[in-house]
Amino acid sequence: MTHIASGNLAPGFTLRSLDGKEFSLSKALGNGPVVLSFFKVSCPVCQFTFPFLERLFQRYGGDGVTFLGVSQDNAGASRDFAKKFGVTFPVVPDDSGYAVSNAYGLTMVPTIFLIEPDGKVRVSSMGFVRTDLESIAGSLADRRRITRSPVFLSNESIPAIKPG
Repeated sequence: MTHIASGNLAPGFTLRSLDGKEFSLSKALGNGPVVLSFFKVSCPVCQFTFPFLERLFQRYGGDGVTFLGVSQDNAGASRDFAKKFGVTFPVVPDDSGYAVSNAYGLTMVPTIFLIEPDGKVRVSSMGFVRTDLESIAGSLADRRRITRSPVFLSNESIPAIKPG
């Protein structure tokens, strides 16, 4: 369980992306909400979840919304994961002692947060939780004032929960 629950302030951090760019949470929050997703390359639930996060990114990313994957693996493995699972949003490795993962008190991956511009966590989700992803999508759609679209397609058999 993470100690960063809904309503709590998200710990700030700065990490380098796979392309060497610096990512600062505080700077990103200056542009709008952040969907922050922690993962490990070898985690089957992460592999299952990240294509759905990419779907959210394609629909609701940009225009003042930042998506970021925080990998608990090195840059090479993280890059391979992003390519294999079609992740096009930025990924940053947290492989130097897991400083950011530890600041968030992670005990499992994936762990996903929707962080509002004021730094408060709106959604704190551990493992794959279908309703949490739908809540994130709804919140982002409302913020961007666009029509909500289904995260999961009617022809997909998606479980309600997959523990991390």
